[in-house]
Amino acid sequence: MKIDTRLAERLKKIHPSSTLAITSKARKLRSEGKDIVSFAAGEPDFDTPDFVKDAGIAAIKAGFTKYTPTTGIPELKKLICQKFKKDNSLEYAPDQIIVSNGAKHSIYNALMVLLNQHDEVLIPVPYWVSYPEMVRLCQGSPRFIKTKAADNFKITLKDLRKHISPKTKVLILNSPSNPAGAVYDRSELQEIADLCVEKNIFVVSDEIYEKIIFDGRKHESIAGFNKNIYDLAITVNGLSKSYSMTGWRIGYLGAPHDVAAAISNLQDHSTSNPNSIAQKAAVAALSAPEDFTAGLCLEFQKRRDYLAERLKNISKLSFRLPQGAFYIFCDISRTGLDSASFSGRLLEEEYVSVIPGSAFGMDDFIRISFATSMEELKKGMDRIERWVSSL
Repeated sequence: MKIDTRLAERLKKIHPSSTLAITSKARKLRSEGKDIVSFAAGEPDFDTPDFVKDAGIAAIKAGFTKYTPTTGIPELKKLICQKFKKDNSLEYAPDQIIVSNGAKHSIYNALMVLLNQHDEVLIPVPYWVSYPEMVRLCQGSPRFIKTKAADNFKITLKDLRKHISPKTKVLILNSPSNPAGAVYDRSELQEIADLCVEKNIFVVSDEIYEKIIFDGRKHESIAGFNKNIYDLAITVNGLSKSYSMTGWRIGYLGAPHDVAAAISNLQDHSTSNPNSIAQKAAVAALSAPEDFTAGLCLEFQKRRDYLAERLKNISKLSFRLPQGAFYIFCDISRTGLDSASFSGRLLEEEYVSVIPGSAFGMDDFIRISFATSMEELKKGMDRIERWVSSL
């Protein structure tokens, strides 16, 4: 048997993460005693709140360690329904809610039940690194819509219409977005919704950064505009970013009845239920007063503003101020380096790790995370300013 026939054909189309080289090198340098400043993190640096941890501990002590219903315990699903109604003006019944092993799992589930072979999925660029690979795993075809910094890295209606083909089945929408921090306002989403209804295109709306939004902006959920788009929308969210629960692996989605039933069937035969203990912790998180996430957001906005002020003083770098999430997507084209070279050299020469923009489909950029302390932000920016000035 030839070596290339041992593995499934679909896996040959999956690209390894272009961030691995940077993260593994940073880990190696840290193990050698180097003082690494990480601007690479895709998770809040805050600890999971104590009241959430206490709920998990209580679940263990109470013996809540068995299988649960595949799509989540009723108590949690009821709270998710209430959250959708309160925060997003979305009416979902419990049987329309699927709790999964993180928002990534929720997105993958949605794509798995929607896509047939060669169906096209529209993905705005820059994109979160896993979107194209999940589409390929589902045997669909990613079709990329490149955005511009002048448009705050958001797709325009003209660009969206131009990329629709007879094979278009799904649009992936991420607001606030990773890596650019773009936030779509109500009028922009309304135009997108109307076109998707006209063309019968599903929208997978990734709203994981919903609570991390700046300057008084309001998060909008596209599924809430009218029944027509509601019937085409899958709303994805989770607890990783807003409650610092990345390792607990609890994500969820709300979907039309037929889509939710299909995802339930898929999850029955793939992962079964999400972790029972983490579900009880999620109940505690969603029962918490709103001021927890509000305080988190204020701290991230303070860090964003500091980072922006520092970057303004570096003439070879430029950026758009992010409207949400906790990243700045920084244009490095005037340095003459591609993103891998820039990131690799910065790590080797100044011990600062950032993520190359090639991971997100734009090689003239890097992603700088401000999910770290002000002390680390200052130290890292001192190093970046010194290093870029020397290029």
